[in-house]
This record gives sequence, C-alpha cells and structure tokens, in this order.
Amino acid sequence: MPPRVHYARSGDLNIAYQVVGTGPTDLVWTSGASSHLGLVWESPEFVRIFERLATFSRLILLDKRGTGLSDRVDHVSTLEERIDDIRAVMDAAGCDRAHVLGISAGGSMAMLFAATFPQRMRSLLLYGAPPRYAWASDWQWGITEKEFDESWRQAEARGFEEDFGDPFWRRWLGAIADDPAFVDWWRRFRQAGGSPKDRLALRRMNRRIDVRGVLSAIRVPTLVMVREDDPVIALDAVRAYASLIPNAKLVVFPGQGHLVFDIWEQFVGTIEEFVTGTAAPVTMDRFLATLVSADIVGSTELLAKMGDQRWRDLLFRHYGQVQRQLSVYGGVEVDRAGDGFLARFDGPARAIRFAKAVQGDDATLGIALRAGVHTGEVEASGAALRGIAVHLTSRLAALAGPGEVVVSSTVRDLVAGSGFNFVDRGAHELKGIPEARHVFALA
Repeated sequence: MPPRVHYARSGDLNIAYQVVGTGPTDLVWTSGASSHLGLVWESPEFVRIFERLATFSRLILLDKRGTGLSDRVDHVSTLEERIDDIRAVMDAAGCDRAHVLGISAGGSMAMLFAATFPQRMRSLLLYGAPPRYAWASDWQWGITEKEFDESWRQAEARGFEEDFGDPFWRRWLGAIADDPAFVDWWRRFRQAGGSPKDRLALRRMNRRIDVRGVLSAIRVPTLVMVREDDPVIALDAVRAYASLIPNAKLVVFPGQGHLVFDIWEQFVGTIEEFVTGTAAPVTMDRFLATLVSADIVGSTELLAKMGDQRWRDLLFRHYGQVQRQLSVYGGVEVDRAGDGFLARFDGPARAIRFAKAVQGDDATLGIALRAGVHTGEVEASGAALRGIAVHLTSRLAALAGPGEVVVSSTVRDLVAGSGFNFVDRGAHELKGIPEARHVFALA
C-alpha cells in the first residue's frame, strides 16, 4: 500500500510529500521533470528502489511545486522557490539534517540547497543531473534555443503523443524500453505529472538554470553518479562540473539510458555505502549567501546641505525603512557604516526585491539609494561575514547609479524565471577582485 501523502506549506503553496521507513538517517529524494506520488507506487521498479532505500534511511519523497500532487503555480517557479519547498518539507517531516538526492532535473535544486543551507545537509547525492541545460559558448552539451523550439513544435504537431519505440526514447529509457507494461505505466506517469502547458513551463525554467557558479561553494560530502551513455547529460559534462565541487566523488555506472532499473541494485548499493559511511562533519561557517551592499548617493553633499541633526534624523528614518524591508524579505543586516549597509539573504530574488523596495521607500524621503547584489561563498566570523564575495558586492554597488541595482552574472543566472530583466553592462575590472567580472543592471 502506498504511504500516506502529507502536505507542507511553502509560502502560498501546498507541497506533497511522503515518508517511507524508519531508518537512522533522513534521505530526501528530489525527482526529475516527471513526478507523481500517487502513480509512482504503481511501478514495481520504483517501489523496490524506494523500499530498499528505506532499509537504511527514513526516505522522504516530494512532488515539486507545479507537479504531481502538489499545488499548481501561476508562474514559472524559480530555483530559489524550489529550495524553499525542500526546506518546508524537511521542517514538516521533523527533519533537521538530511542526505539530499537530486535526480535529473531535481539535481540543480539539490546543488543550490547544499550550497545555501549546509547546516541542513549531511551529504549531497546527484544522479544524471545537469547544472545547465541550454547550450552556451562555454557549455557545449546543451541544446540551442532553435532546437528547443523545434522539438516543442513537433510535440504539438503530434498532439503530445510520444512514440516510446523511436530511437530517442529507446536510448532514454534504456533496457526497460522492451517492457510493454513499464512503457504503458511511463506514459500515464508523464501525463499525470503535468499538463503540456505545465511541462513547457518547467522545460523553459530548466533552460534558464545555470548553477555552475555556486558549485565551488558546496562543502558537504558529495557523490555524483551517471551512466556511461546518458542522453540527458554526457559523461564529459558530468566530469566537467563534478571537478568544480570540492572533493566530490564520481561514480560511473555501465550501460545506456537515463533510468537505472536494469542496474538498480548497484545504484542503491552505491548510495547506501556513501550514506552510511559518510560521517564527516559539515563546516557551518562557510556557506552560500546573497549579499546586498547599498549606500545613499551624494551623502556628503546632503550632509553639508542639511547639517548634522537633520542628517541624523534622515538616517534614522532611512534605517527604519531598511529594517522593515529586511523583515518582509527575510534578510539579515550584517554591517552598517554611516549611510551604507550590507545585508544577507538566502536567495537572490528576495535580495533584489528588497533593494528595490528600500529604493522606493527612500524616494519618499528625497534620497536615492544605489545597490549591488552578488551570490557567493562567505565565511561567518561571529555576526560578521568575510570573503571575496563581500568585497565584490561592494564593488558592484559602486558601479550603480542613483536608484539602480547592479548584479553579478551569478545572480542573473540564479534568478532566471523570476520576471527580472537586465541590461548588460559588460565586463569590468573591479578593484581587489581577480579577473574581470560581467555585470548587469536591473532594467
């Protein structure tokens, strides 16, 4: 009998999850594009994997927002929102720390979660998980926008009916493509996971994903798994991104296909060995954070014009508004010096919205705020933060004009799907920062 479906509240949405087993450690499974916690238990292939994982862990399964039994969304969900869903499910399940397994498209969620919340992680496990889907000049393994549009046009032309006997799907499914019962179930599973419109929104979101910029900030024990011939991500691509994660272990399984049902014992055995043998403590003082550095434009001239007392009154009102917006967007003030401040956030979209909100508030006071936003690895030293990310954020703020927000390319990549538009400001040499950095201004 399938386990009971529970719901965790994440913002305004209900995220479906299940708990299987009572093992001594928690393992969170984040699925790929197709997910449905009801139908998945009709597949003997999935059931035996889940039951085997539950012999050495308390297995936590979830349907991503917009898929399966979770609430549908009215916009393309961002990675920042999706990792909020992982955190919400862990909280609802009474899970303080877990091994997080990212399968296929669920891998980018797991990567960003590991970098941002190392204190909630025991280890990171990835299978067939690309850090980026779209082709780029420095990422040769993705498909171009033209190829993507053509594939979707063909899907519409055939009424979204898939021929699982064609060469693409046979390579994708691997050995199990010859099992009619599984193929029939797979068809129903994909259709139940989301409507054509839902799947298009998800695929467009996936095309915007690029988490390569945060991989070096992952400090938890990491296992990267892939098959020799995986049509979703090439072995060379996996080797390329695994090398960016400090001390990551790479395991290559034999054979062809994106699924593991013909090698499921080897797959689960590798996970068990890694999970039960991973006891290395996680360093809590280094983690991924989004920083906002901001100051008032022309403050020296304003002080001279207003005088000390009026200037102090203005700063008092300004920082009162900053504190209110920090509360709204879940930020933490890290440092304050005169008319400038540094704040920390869990995600870049919240950080940008915070900066724009404060700029709007300050306009009512007759002052203009400029801000820089960057996502990078920081080191906590008491309440203070250290690291090159702090200096880089400050340098970005110095490039901004009155009422402007300037962001790094890492932030631009991570907020894909948030509805922000950016103006390319080109590469800049930033004082004290090695190598030129590409920057963008919020349009």
